[in-house]
Amino acid sequence: MTGEPNPFGEAPPPAPLRVVVADDNPVVRAGLTALLDGREDLTVVAEAADGKEAYEAARAHRPDVVLLDVRMPGVDGIAALPHLVPLTAVLMLTYSGEKETVQEALRRGANGYLVHGEFTADELVTAVRDTRRGRPHVTPTAAGALLAQLREGSPGSTASGPPPEGRWRGEGPTSTENLSQLQPDVAQSVSDRSAYGLSGREAEIMDLIASGMNNQQIAATCFISEKTVKNHINRIFAKLHSTSRSEATAKWLGKVPGSGREWGDL
Repeated sequence: MTGEPNPFGEAPPPAPLRVVVADDNPVVRAGLTALLDGREDLTVVAEAADGKEAYEAARAHRPDVVLLDVRMPGVDGIAALPHLVPLTAVLMLTYSGEKETVQEALRRGANGYLVHGEFTADELVTAVRDTRRGRPHVTPTAAGALLAQLREGSPGSTASGPPPEGRWRGEGPTSTENLSQLQPDVAQSVSDRSAYGLSGREAEIMDLIASGMNNQQIAATCFISEKTVKNHINRIFAKLHSTSRSEATAKWLGKVPGSGREWGDL
């Protein structure tokens, strides 16, 4: 038989992921467009010089992801976020690393936050792809802002009542609603924690475990593989003499004496 499609033939490649680049600096826009257009599975469908143009481009082109700067003339990125988030996934890409700015962007629904100078070209491409899948990425400065928020408590939060409803785009195991909602009481002092002998990276990962992140989210946040995360966690458990995440978290936050008692997973 001829003329019939082969049911076992190769499936056509998926359509490229569509991106809008919003930045007031034309050189930055041109560089990002060249980088992303150079990948077979990505295409820049529009550029924007401020938040208003980004919104108009998102409505016109229905992109999969918007890369959004914070400081732009006219309508800035923070002001545009509530209007963009219902339309598509938004990844902040900016030089602005102030704690309050990071926290406000994530509260308003950004799917991730990358600070220029803290990622490679390949890491940026991976972050764009993952943002479409609902997997958040944050660079170290943004991660530090989140940890500060977890330790200090969100502005305007109260000791009782339910946490505010999460605004993260994406459902399922990659959702990180807990980053903006959980505010563990960090009772353990830095000097007490130093007795555990954790390295800087191990301490960072233990903070993320205490925030409620799973291994996949920790890997995305730290730009490392899940296997590396598991290796770090094994060493952390050994140093904290713990057999579960809940027991390690309780000891790390100073909520139980380090008695070696076994706790079930939360």
